[in-house]
Amino acid sequence: MKRSSIVAALALCLAPVPAAARFVPVEEQSIADLQAMLKAGKASSVDLVKAYLERIAKLDRKGPTLRSVIALNPDALEQAKALDAERKAGRLRGPLHGVPILIKDNIETADAMATTAGSLALKDNMTRRDAPVVAELRKAGAVILGKTNLSEWANIRSTRSMSGWSAIGGLVRNPYALDRTACGSSSGSGAAVAASLAAAAVGTETDGSVVCPSAINGLVGLKPSIGLVSRTHVVPISHSQDTPGPMAKTVRDVATMLSAMVAADPADAATAGAKTTDYAAGLSTSALSGLRIGVVRPEMPADLARAYQKALDTLKAAGAILVEVKQPKLDGLGEAELLVLQTELKAELDTYLATTPPAVTTRTLDQVIAFNAANRTTEMPFFEQETFEAAAKTKGLNDPAYKAARAKSLRLAGAEGIDAMLADARATLLVEPTYAAAWLSDPVYGDQYGRPSSSELPAVAGYPNLTVPMGLVRGLPVGLSFIAHKYGEATVLGAGYAYEQLTKARVAPRYLPSADVGAGLDGAVTPAK
Repeated sequence: MKRSSIVAALALCLAPVPAAARFVPVEEQSIADLQAMLKAGKASSVDLVKAYLERIAKLDRKGPTLRSVIALNPDALEQAKALDAERKAGRLRGPLHGVPILIKDNIETADAMATTAGSLALKDNMTRRDAPVVAELRKAGAVILGKTNLSEWANIRSTRSMSGWSAIGGLVRNPYALDRTACGSSSGSGAAVAASLAAAAVGTETDGSVVCPSAINGLVGLKPSIGLVSRTHVVPISHSQDTPGPMAKTVRDVATMLSAMVAADPADAATAGAKTTDYAAGLSTSALSGLRIGVVRPEMPADLARAYQKALDTLKAAGAILVEVKQPKLDGLGEAELLVLQTELKAELDTYLATTPPAVTTRTLDQVIAFNAANRTTEMPFFEQETFEAAAKTKGLNDPAYKAARAKSLRLAGAEGIDAMLADARATLLVEPTYAAAWLSDPVYGDQYGRPSSSELPAVAGYPNLTVPMGLVRGLPVGLSFIAHKYGEATVLGAGYAYEQLTKARVAPRYLPSADVGAGLDGAVTPAK
């Protein structure tokens, strides 16, 4: 692809930013804070949109240059005006009415924005259709401010990828330390909300891509149970594990977002039993009292272990009954999961690409692979596409090896994994650190995922995983995961809310060039005199 074509494609994403009509303080404001401003007449939805666009221009396009927002919605101001008119007429849709949010750029919206999954192969994927999850958020009154950058193709192209990089959006930078990962694949959603470029965002997770960027960017994030939120018109990896999930600064905001996102979708059979629920209504600071919690202690760095123990002490002081649980040996889980993801990727991406507009000329996974090879300079400057190539060789959803792998992965992650640990502890939920602190973004070796990681078992089993800020480790955010049985969202949100209210552990980012490790490093990196 010629450089002029790439520049033109990017220019479409970066719409002009209008000046704010009046100063509205949106930094570190929650959805609840914004609603209070709107109700009191201290701001309009138009004011909020302009204030966020101003911050995007200041922090995402210039200054720290986070590169977290891949496209701005040219219709956002008109949407905000319409919602302001509804408010003036006394018609309120709910707690999201007039609140600007961001959508990960593998989720379709009906606005004049392409859904690219970060790839130049989809730069013309202007579908003009809302994914049902976006339609539900609009129905609840949210303003679609724009689309967020992501690890290209939701981080499934290569095992040596660099989280947060896409050919269209470049590399997302972590607002706590700009040289460190924002984690994938919902890296743009995580960095943008952490930097207050929107009140909240929607990410997607197949394994870790909501909870990791949430934890590493100091946010609350929920990977919902499979079957609560529709996946229709989301660029797919796996029907077994894909799900959109809400990301925000507080548990209440995540609960509010989830309440708007849950709906049955006839086109997504998994959601047949999904029922609208007000998850925010039941939040209580007493939710931990008498709650039996299984404590998972994976191997972890000493500084993370200290933060984790402090969190456990808080849970215990709040009345939780903590029971140590032993992690079972689950040999073969990773291999089984990978075969499932590769097989489903091939089948489902081909099906999705067949529905894209004629301007999209890559209509199959094989054609995407060929496109990447033909555009190596722009599409593969750092890492290859060996996972795509392996997926292209899979034998379809009727392959006995695939079916066996899916059965095995479900058994290991569910019955012999989470279910067994909960049963052994006679517990309602499990807790463990979500991830280690952010690693350096590395274009040479790719991601260096630090252990531990809470994501695999709930991702494979299809169970909820909520991460809540646990504070800073060497100046970098870490999170605490709450994991329960399938459809245990109310339980994890309740426990997470009570913990959050006791700790108030979220710390705003400072956009430092590198991690602030404090005075303890002085003299350690230079010779003694």
